[in-house]
Amino acid sequence: MSIDELTIKAPRSLVSPTDEAELAAFVGENHARAAPMRIAGGGTRVQAGAVEAEHMLTTRKISGIVTYEPGALTLIARAGTPLQDVEDVLAAEGQALAFEPMDHREILGSNGTPTIGGMVSANVSGPRRILAGACRDHLLGVRFIDGRGRTIKNGGRVMKNVTGLDLGKLLCGSFGTLGVLTEVALKTLPRAEVEKSLAFPRISLREAREIFAAALATPFEVSGAAFQGGTAWLRVEGFEAQVDYRVDRLKELFARREIEIVADSVSRSIWRDLRDVKHFADSTDPIWRILIKPSDAPAVIEALRQLGGEASVDWGGGLVWFSGAASSAAVRKAVGAARAVVVRRGSLAAADLFPAEDGAVARISAALRKTFDPAGIFNPGLMGN
Repeated sequence: MSIDELTIKAPRSLVSPTDEAELAAFVGENHARAAPMRIAGGGTRVQAGAVEAEHMLTTRKISGIVTYEPGALTLIARAGTPLQDVEDVLAAEGQALAFEPMDHREILGSNGTPTIGGMVSANVSGPRRILAGACRDHLLGVRFIDGRGRTIKNGGRVMKNVTGLDLGKLLCGSFGTLGVLTEVALKTLPRAEVEKSLAFPRISLREAREIFAAALATPFEVSGAAFQGGTAWLRVEGFEAQVDYRVDRLKELFARREIEIVADSVSRSIWRDLRDVKHFADSTDPIWRILIKPSDAPAVIEALRQLGGEASVDWGGGLVWFSGAASSAAVRKAVGAARAVVVRRGSLAAADLFPAEDGAVARISAALRKTFDPAGIFNPGLMGN
């Protein structure tokens, strides 16, 4: 996880501990001094928020796969392990991270190395979330350093081993504001033998939503449902005979619509581009990630289109990507109660990147941060911290 495109005070030092003990000692020392620090992994993702810090703390040297048991479908890796290394090891055994984490480098113009710790800290999840769940749903356990410099372990490496409060759920998506991850245990799943996609060209978003609602209500295990550039996409994955059967049934369901079928490498390339929002890579406008009820997608996108810019849809309508030059206030008004986070800042102010918390949510968030990081040294200013 990195801070990029933000108005920040440059840290006086870059600190790269080589192991967990060294990291814990450094954090403990800075807790006593209340010295703020920016938490970084591989330097690829925007950490939305204004962060002024004395130190840049990176986990990139705390790296390596601790253990991988293909038969048990579990893997443990240190936080700084490059995501590509993990994916290569899994691919050799015919397995993968089923939640399909996106790569932010193309839309952010960054050239770092995505890490496992950064992926978990940002809860990075791709198109397959509608079938397999999010990153946090595959997280079995974590080790992390809290704001006092204490080493905390929670969960384990088997799927029934989480007892008491599941701290992994708190750390996943906290963007380094509650603790510095040093190790994560993840569930793995078999990689699909083949995949095919059904393309519905020249349709409106409202028609796409009707297609998504019908397809996702079937037992045919649709693993991707996205809309971009006037085309709706449905993806089916698995063993060849199963995929052929499910695709045929979906074609029957939508027999009155124009359908194109793409398979294997072409399909994988299409979904990789949709996952990474490549269609917004050439723009310099801010990029928003907006979580909504799928049924609200047509109305929300129509409101966004009144502001100019472009929008696309993933997760069957539950995720809207929007790129445009509109102000933060205008976008938040257009999306209403939906959660809108800026992924690429562009010309927006740093304070506008996360939605403001209020009421019970704000009180709970503040209490959690005070518990895990009482001196407020982790990514101060981020996510309201």
